[in-house]
Amino acid sequence: MALTRRALVKGGTASILLPPILSHEAMAQAVVDTLKIVTGFAAGGTSDTVCRRLADALRNQYARTALVENKTGAGGQIAIVSMKTAPADGTVLLQTPASMLTIYPHIYKSLQYDPFKDLMPVSLACNFEFALGVGAKVPATIRTVPEFLAWAKDRPADANFGSPAAGSTPHFTGEMISRAGNAKLQHVAYRGTQPAILDLIGGQISSVCGPIGDFMPHLSGGKVRLLGVSGAKRSRFVPDVPTFVEQGLKNVATEEWFGLYLPAGSSAERVQQMNAAARTALARQDVVDAFAVMGLEAKSSSPAELAELQRRDTSRWGPIVKAVGFTAE
Repeated sequence: MALTRRALVKGGTASILLPPILSHEAMAQAVVDTLKIVTGFAAGGTSDTVCRRLADALRNQYARTALVENKTGAGGQIAIVSMKTAPADGTVLLQTPASMLTIYPHIYKSLQYDPFKDLMPVSLACNFEFALGVGAKVPATIRTVPEFLAWAKDRPADANFGSPAAGSTPHFTGEMISRAGNAKLQHVAYRGTQPAILDLIGGQISSVCGPIGDFMPHLSGGKVRLLGVSGAKRSRFVPDVPTFVEQGLKNVATEEWFGLYLPAGSSAERVQQMNAAARTALARQDVVDAFAVMGLEAKSSSPAELAELQRRDTSRWGPIVKAVGFTAE
């Protein structure tokens, strides 16, 4: 695939990660003086934390100084749009969830960016899966997804699920569960998974579909029960929880990934240098372990592999979005 891609972003705040004093060897290896890693989500969240871990790892091998810049707003779109005017010299790197690139084109009538023309694929950063969790509103005797769907059918007022955002992968995963079980679950959109889980624990909603890692801090007390996970196989983070497919929900297998992108127009040399640095960073055990705490599998790729994954997922989500009938305002 030709290396001609570019991204999109806009205003935000930068949080500087001060570099340690580097050896002459490390300074000689640095490709750029300062690297900004841009994320479309707020400080403290999963996307931001991933960026900070990467900044720590890249500082010693790609850049003398690394910054994380939080350009928040419009569900991650502002960060992507900003890449359209970012310098294509290897000093600005976008980290974005897949949804903004593979689902948004199907739900927004007019995006301010073209995911295939405005961004230059560099590497995967990680992937992760989703779970359906229930809480206080659902009887403790219900332990499987089919049991929950049967319960929901008998109680239309309680037949609902929360997700971290309308138009997100968890939103459509929940819709797929609803359709597979013919249960007509009402979607409730939140600004993030944690607010949804708090309402789940409090009994305001019946279920939540969100990243497995977001549920993990709440499982030990028994206030949240996971009924199923979205992977093609069971998650190593919650190995006792069966997949949706195992429970008879055919074709309900989804995952999300975070990808790394340079602005369109970046040279092939810069893309390869950034890819090599990202691969090294993502293979570090401290990075792998830090990601695992959040339920993320650190994973790198070639630029071509990321480009192909983006194309494949974009094609896959089109019919699903059309079937659900959801469009964003």
